[in-house]
Amino acid sequence: MTAFNLSRRGALAAAGAFGLSLQLLATQSFAASEGGLAAKKFIFVICRGGMDGLTVAPPVGDPDYAGLRGPIALRDEALKLDGTFALHPALAATYALAKAGEARIVPAVATADRARSHFEAQDVLESGAAQVYGASSGWLNRTVESLGKVRKVSALSVGPTAPLVLRGKAPYASWSPGRVVDGSARLPSLLQDLYRDDPLLGPALARGLATEAMAQEAMTNVAQMAPAQAAAAPAAMTQPGAPVPGARTLQQQGQTAARQLGETLAGFMREPGGPQIAAISLDGFDTHANEGGAQGQLATRLAYLDAMLGGIHQGLGPEWKNTVVVVATEFGRTARVNGTGGTDHGTASTALLLGGALKPGGIVGDWPTLKTSALFENRDLAPTLDMRGLFKGLLADHLGVERAALDTAVFPDSAAARPVTGLV
Repeated sequence: MTAFNLSRRGALAAAGAFGLSLQLLATQSFAASEGGLAAKKFIFVICRGGMDGLTVAPPVGDPDYAGLRGPIALRDEALKLDGTFALHPALAATYALAKAGEARIVPAVATADRARSHFEAQDVLESGAAQVYGASSGWLNRTVESLGKVRKVSALSVGPTAPLVLRGKAPYASWSPGRVVDGSARLPSLLQDLYRDDPLLGPALARGLATEAMAQEAMTNVAQMAPAQAAAAPAAMTQPGAPVPGARTLQQQGQTAARQLGETLAGFMREPGGPQIAAISLDGFDTHANEGGAQGQLATRLAYLDAMLGGIHQGLGPEWKNTVVVVATEFGRTARVNGTGGTDHGTASTALLLGGALKPGGIVGDWPTLKTSALFENRDLAPTLDMRGLFKGLLADHLGVERAALDTAVFPDSAAARPVTGLV
């Protein structure tokens, strides 16, 4: 196992207070004889909860978008990418990278399974199998195992439990700020339970979660009020996804913490012998009610995500040119907004690709449109790209994983999911 300097507890403590969890999958730097692959870095960001891709990268040029999205539709405030797509205004750092040719969107991507259960969909996303519980290990662990056949690699999990995506035969070391929990669980337990025994993270996390819970409860209560009651509530509180008093300060603190988290990860990856591969989990993307548009619940989460990505970019410095970052979620959300100003579990979502190693270009994959006849089961954005094909193309072209290993070992029985090539 490789030891890393993991004493940057201030950044981790602040990030923990806003529901951010971190796991790293790290490999030893390769010998100079391995050529350019020694410098390549790959970061996988999991947005747990079913991130709404139609809000992350709104298809503002699609004629059916505004009608389907209703009160949460983005309009002039969206950050335009082309004639059809834009980015959410909270993704300012990501947008700057996109304009520089270092970020792209994958607007209609999904796993091979059509489960709408968080547990099942996250299992498929992280195992890389074609169906729920089709593999007991994760595709990133099997990537390390495959690479380990030609060069020495090691893995590291930072956090009380390793995510499924990095569990498997390939050995990994673990470091935890609090007490260790059951490592056999397929999904991380509640963060407040994981960090309860840590004197620094525990109290900060409890305060952050309590504040956020009060804000969400207040907004949910407003959404359920009778019209006369809602009219008597403060105007700011009657807007879907509107923040409660003091929430702006909380959001600013969260963005600072998330940026520090990104910079800390970048510092690990810059160090001699530091990780080449990292996996990060961000929670809180399940937006059944009060999702919000340019402002609100989802916007806050996207601001945290964007700040962390900006921190990674800034922290890596010259090494950014050797880096690919993939942001994905277990499924998207319904095309139509529901009666409580939110969206329900869906199918296709948007993945984000970032990094100095990316080739500039437009969207990745095909856009199915939001016409009623094109919706999956008359409710969801239809998938046009298999998530495994996206991962396979990046692992092959960026890290040098062989096609035979990708089709059979890393993503079992996936020969039909053709790699998306030419992205790096």
